Amino acid sequence: MPSAPEHPSPSAAGHPRSAREQHQITPETRLVVTVLVVAAFVVILNETIMNVALQRLMGELHVDAPTVQWLATAFMLTMSVVIPTTGFLLQRLSLRTVYILAMGLFSAGTLLAAVSPGFGILLLARVVQASGTAIMMPLLMTSVLNLIPIPRRGQVMGTVSIVISVAPALGPTISGLILQYFSWRFMFLAVLPIAVAALLFGAAKLPATSDGERPGLDVLSALLSVPAFGGVVYGLSQIGGDGAGGLGPVVPLAVGGVALLLFVLRQLALQRTGSPLLDLRAFTYPMYTIATALLMVGMMALFGVVILLPLYLQELRGLDTLGTGLLLLPGGLAMGLLAPTVGKWFDRVGPVPLTVTGTSLITAVLVALAFLRPDTSVWFAMGLHVVLSMGLALLFTPTFTSGLNPLPPRLYSHGSAILNTLQQVAGAAGTALLVAVMAGTARGAAASMPAPEAAMAGFRAAFLVAAAAGVAAIVLAAFLRNRTPDDSGTPDEHGRGAPDLLAPVNPEIASSH
Repeated sequence: MPSAPEHPSPSAAGHPRSAREQHQITPETRLVVTVLVVAAFVVILNETIMNVALQRLMGELHVDAPTVQWLATAFMLTMSVVIPTTGFLLQRLSLRTVYILAMGLFSAGTLLAAVSPGFGILLLARVVQASGTAIMMPLLMTSVLNLIPIPRRGQVMGTVSIVISVAPALGPTISGLILQYFSWRFMFLAVLPIAVAALLFGAAKLPATSDGERPGLDVLSALLSVPAFGGVVYGLSQIGGDGAGGLGPVVPLAVGGVALLLFVLRQLALQRTGSPLLDLRAFTYPMYTIATALLMVGMMALFGVVILLPLYLQELRGLDTLGTGLLLLPGGLAMGLLAPTVGKWFDRVGPVPLTVTGTSLITAVLVALAFLRPDTSVWFAMGLHVVLSMGLALLFTPTFTSGLNPLPPRLYSHGSAILNTLQQVAGAAGTALLVAVMAGTARGAAASMPAPEAAMAGFRAAFLVAAAAGVAAIVLAAFLRNRTPDDSGTPDEHGRGAPDLLAPVNPEIASSH
């Protein structure tokens, strides 16, 4: 593949490029990453924008609470089912094609939601939106791995962390502001122009070629992934709830567990004889495995707090949805402002100082949250949330980067897909576990203490369980190291590279390593 004129490998005098030149990020590369980050921010923001609107939708669409909850549940289920297929899509199709597919689905779903005449169409729109959202995050991560040289990945992953952590935090605030003055349809109408603009700009600017392997789709793996990941996530979401059709979480969890076992066995067989839907050889890289476990524990704590803290503020402190969203806004902004700086720190000092500090802050805040009282100042709660957000910023960027750096290029798309899939499962598990602990403890305490104190006992127990997960995260963080494919200890036995999705933009990246 010829080098672009502005990126000559040797100089006229025959001297090789310096290490500094090899590690430069070109303007074309910056443009591609910027387009992907903006698009991913828009679609991930949409994941939580509905949470505070459910109460209003119940009245306007004439549905009950269990029914309206499907707008959130169906989105989460679709994400968990579609993400495992993205490893195949990213190897089979060009960057531009996958991007158009993701943003096209998201834009179509957003338009359908804005004009939906009733609940059924709105539910369908959420499924279409989620299909595009599920593709976007693995696409962004895989593209960064293909484009950015290892010494600069921490800085870029810091920007990616804004999408992962800040967008979900801003969703309730933005929707609260919109609902204060406008119809719920404006939650979608406000996003639609940005989504369409990102779709058109990306379609014009992103590269359209792809080379390398073009694996076939294993139909059995695709079919098994639906009950495997969908069943587990749905079953977890039903823990502590009213169940589904009187079956509760047991049946979907059992079906999902069996399907997940069969799915894993199928992937292990295909690794020897064909092309797996998800290549589990990513777990043969120790740092990837540690980072995945650390992110799952972190996501369990994060999703639990995202649910519990607003409940505390609304049920015991009397805040409305807009007030709750505004109170949590400083934490989201702090996380976003700190994330790029954390990426630069990571490139200089590595993961351990950052991740150990971050998980320690998270654990300390969770312990402090367990000792809130019904009359605790909301400003103190806001301060705790800001510190928690700073801890999460110190955790996410180093962990994502350290987990993905050791992988060889052929596993980039699979590693990203596995990581995002397990995040969905961990988020559902964290939410289910902490809500179940809170509800069960509150019910048990209601017989012997006033309602506010019983509710506070439930919150206290749930936050302490989350703090225990935080302690486990501190231990995992101490073992995290930043490895590269050359020193990861697990050689690429095939010596093959992944499809060079971004070759037309920066063809020399692979040779710079």
